[in-house]
Amino acid sequence: MLPATTRQITTHLAADGWLTARVEDAPLPAPAASQVVVQVEAAPINPSDLGLLFGPADVEAGEFTPGMVRARMGDGALRAFAARVGMTLPVGNEGAGTVIAAGSDAAAQALVGRRVAAFVGGMYAQHRVIEAADCLLLPDDVSAREGAAAFVNPLTALAFVETMHAEGHKALIHTAAASNLGQMLHRICAEDGIPLVNVVRKPEQAELLRGLGAAHVVDSSAPTFRDDLVSAITATGATMAFDAVGGGTLLGQIMGAMEKAANSGGSFARYGSNSPKRGFIYGTLDPSPTVLNRNFGYVWDISGFLLAPMMEKLGAVARQRMHTRVARSLKTTFANHYKADVTLEAMLTREAVLDYNARATGAKYLVTPQG
Repeated sequence: MLPATTRQITTHLAADGWLTARVEDAPLPAPAASQVVVQVEAAPINPSDLGLLFGPADVEAGEFTPGMVRARMGDGALRAFAARVGMTLPVGNEGAGTVIAAGSDAAAQALVGRRVAAFVGGMYAQHRVIEAADCLLLPDDVSAREGAAAFVNPLTALAFVETMHAEGHKALIHTAAASNLGQMLHRICAEDGIPLVNVVRKPEQAELLRGLGAAHVVDSSAPTFRDDLVSAITATGATMAFDAVGGGTLLGQIMGAMEKAANSGGSFARYGSNSPKRGFIYGTLDPSPTVLNRNFGYVWDISGFLLAPMMEKLGAVARQRMHTRVARSLKTTFANHYKADVTLEAMLTREAVLDYNARATGAKYLVTPQG
């Protein structure tokens, strides 16, 4: 028999600027004919989850009580988030667990007792009602822990490669490259024979990637960074960059290095080289303004990158190809590593919040709603 209620984490922004994240009870409806009830066993904390959970609220100065965090947004941030004032939103983009009940449709019934992953939101919960069509059936030898992050990072990394092919580029540049996503992208590119320039911010991150076999790693904290970057781009022919940092001068430096590599032959071009230079910003590790010095000619393009719209743009054939590849390689290419496991209640303690909200490399957390 299904329980009447479940436990979940929600976030609420009040008109006075106070944001409240809490663990609360919620009704658990019976599944419709096409739906299943998943007992959620594991759900990762991704940067995109933090954007909804806390946004720009000052959690360091927040108020922590058991199962609840209250933090204040500044007036500027509150104006930017005005559209969500008064809304109580469930959190947790993706996760995995076991189907414990299903509606009458054959497709839903076929999942009863099976382990599935889903990317539907609201996964920081003990139970989640989900459309059967939105469930990714996990292989029998893949645990919920191994399948919990089967969507955001794997599909983002694969979407980088698919976008590169679709736009006619031959090699990639990636920042914050020592992250879980960055390590996945390294493995994908190694498997597919795609040259990859890995940009990191610390010497120990560079050593980590070199230890994994990465051929081109550059450290933005090194005094030789600009020359190292140009050398790596020249060696790989990379003309497309995916930037997780967002703010500051890094992406502009990368675009400038692409131009310098393109002009390495020494010929003069009044408007810069004709080599295409493409940059995508997909993260906000640095929330400051993006600074572009415009030293890279006129053949360039910089835009934002969001997974869901890009998946639609890539098309159904590419999406199926990506899902199939992820499902068969969750223990290898798309394996995740977690610093800590936390229950719903432990996720909202001061120690945990300040640690995972720092978004440091190697500090990824996994939520285990069942305890």
